[in-house]
Amino acid sequence: MINPKDMHGVIIHDGESARQDYLFRVSLKAVIFNEQGQILVVKERGRDWWDIPGGGIEHGETIKEALARELYEEVSLEGDFEYETLLAEDPRYLESHNLYQMRITFLVRPSAKVFTKGSDGDEVQFVDADLYEKSDLWTERQIFMFSALAKKKLN
Repeated sequence: MINPKDMHGVIIHDGESARQDYLFRVSLKAVIFNEQGQILVVKERGRDWWDIPGGGIEHGETIKEALARELYEEVSLEGDFEYETLLAEDPRYLESHNLYQMRITFLVRPSAKVFTKGSDGDEVQFVDADLYEKSDLWTERQIFMFSALAKKKLN
């Protein structure tokens, strides 16, 4: 078990309370379907696996602003969109970043469905989520899970 004092995002207060506060990175992810019910996936720059688009919310951003920025950076989404929460996950420790992250996934309905790779994306495509149901990679299996969850919500 990691010592909280060695982890990024821990604020140790001096004084009587000796309270510790823990900061979490919040990652926002977007499930977007095309008319055929396929899910939008992206291979981010420098990665060799597929994921649904999204990323970290920056200090001072609203959820919609963060989703708009991340979707523009990864899949060149321009224009307005509607969104609703699908799932807010329990925080989990990311050893690679030495911090805890909480991921919130949204069903996003953009007004325009034209996507190309953005500045942070290497490849973008719509796929049948079943393709990833038995992937060896947790991130890709999540594509299947989020697709099923979103389709259940839509019905």
